[in-house]
Amino acid sequence: MTKIALVQTTTTSDFEANLSTALERVEQAAAAGVELVAFPEVFLFIGGRQGKLDNALDVEGEVVGRFREAAKRHGMAILLGSIHERIPGNPHKVHNTSIWIDAQGGIAGTYRKLKLFDVALPEVTIKESDTIEPGDALPPVLDTAIGKVGLTICFDLRYPDLYQHLRRQGAEIVFVPSSFTAPTGAAHWDTLLRARAVENQLFIAAPAQWGVHNPKFTSHGHTALVNPWGGTTALAANKPGIIIGEIDLEYLEKVRRELPMGVVEG
Repeated sequence: MTKIALVQTTTTSDFEANLSTALERVEQAAAAGVELVAFPEVFLFIGGRQGKLDNALDVEGEVVGRFREAAKRHGMAILLGSIHERIPGNPHKVHNTSIWIDAQGGIAGTYRKLKLFDVALPEVTIKESDTIEPGDALPPVLDTAIGKVGLTICFDLRYPDLYQHLRRQGAEIVFVPSSFTAPTGAAHWDTLLRARAVENQLFIAAPAQWGVHNPKFTSHGHTALVNPWGGTTALAANKPGIIIGEIDLEYLEKVRRELPMGVVEG
């Protein structure tokens, strides 16, 4: 059994306040004795175009370095669910990037969001491609202390082929740091998490944004840990904070053994 912490945030355009809160959550998770703490998508900034550009970070920069130092100090892995990453030579767009920091403070892997959220719903219109440059590589699988971990981000969740790819690469746990809108989350969040878990026989860990971020954007929340049988084993209340869940790889092996589905190559 491995204990992990999933953070639920209500991120705003106040970068320094968001950073301070995130570092407090690291300390809270460490005090709970977990092996990993995972943050949601864009947990350090939600706001307008210029704010994304102005607050964009370097993977090897000082802000990420503060989380690396905390990871090393506590002997605990940290998933920066996603940050806005500066793109050298491109002053107009950023990447939406997940960063896995291991318990020694090293950067063990990164993933740049592949599928961008460009929608026009009755309640909200969002076009991520105006400010986000998609990644150019499929989601990776990292060999970590808690198991074989796949990295995805938010809208990726709607593309089952990405999760099939991760299963073929040996993933046991897949993280889905997210910022689902309130209307799409209410309609689809739980269904999609459970579907990806069941069809690929994976643990799905989904730290999420929750609440009113600004007058134009409210997110669904419901940070969750879903097991390979489709059961939700940890679920956040409607407020910022952390939830603790357990990853049981012996249970994962049991599910795969008793209901063998095979792995389709391709």
